[in-house]
Amino acid sequence: MADTVEKIGFVGLGLMGHGMAKNIVEKGYPLAVVAHRNRKPIDDLLQRGASEARSLPELAANSTIIFLCLTGSKEVAAVVEQLAPSLAAGSVVIDCSTSDPTVTTRLANSLAAKGVSFADAPLSRTPKEAWDGTLDCMVGADDEVFSRIRPVIATWAGKIVHIGGVADGHRMKLLNNFISLGMGALFAEALALSRKVGISVERFDSVIRGGRMDSLFYQTFMGYALEGDRNAHRFTLSNAYKDLKYLEAMANDASVATPLATAAKNAFAGAVNAGGDGPEDYVPHLADFVARGNNVF
Repeated sequence: MADTVEKIGFVGLGLMGHGMAKNIVEKGYPLAVVAHRNRKPIDDLLQRGASEARSLPELAANSTIIFLCLTGSKEVAAVVEQLAPSLAAGSVVIDCSTSDPTVTTRLANSLAAKGVSFADAPLSRTPKEAWDGTLDCMVGADDEVFSRIRPVIATWAGKIVHIGGVADGHRMKLLNNFISLGMGALFAEALALSRKVGISVERFDSVIRGGRMDSLFYQTFMGYALEGDRNAHRFTLSNAYKDLKYLEAMANDASVATPLATAAKNAFAGAVNAGGDGPEDYVPHLADFVARGNNVF
């Protein structure tokens, strides 16, 4: 059980947020949630002991720590704008979304003027680990804020790394996603070429699996390509494209040439522009769009 008086608010009960919030309330913290479009996670959390706020201002007024788990910086900024007038000095807002570091810095500076702290704590792994409470988390916060929020993050994260100051968590998250999504683009293109030259997905996998190029990411990607499991890696193509656009913006701001990141971004841009922007079009499905673009069926 939690040995703290912190009152937790949570905004964004999607694929990741539902499991995270479930762990917060089950491990003893008072938790308030707010409805958006889908009531199913709200009702589940209420049964587990959470309470429901009627609005974002009400959530802000009754929480000392608020987690945001949203699509991106645009949504985060819109929610923070509604929370800000009702936040008490000394409270903390934590952005667990994959966000643009420049927006993170701007929001942190704005809230600091009200005596409110801001931290970024983006995630790695999948909704399964969110539900199990074993996510990876990279945190950007000053030392005092990190010490305060760490026990709450530990309810849903098995690995917590304090990267540095505010926005450093988001910077590291973009680097992490560049590597994983870059691999996804490579896998999709390699599978299309493999099939085009007459090597089946099964034969391809028999060489890679268990070798030096195998990885957990490869295995979840191939959960769809090999086994047809559409939910093997539930991270949407449109979110992947968004994250790589954020990475490109970060690289431009740092005056760093990133031809490989741009190539990976363009692979996902092609899939999104070809219709892969729905809520159930996930990263492994990139293989289908690349295959169709090369007349591989």
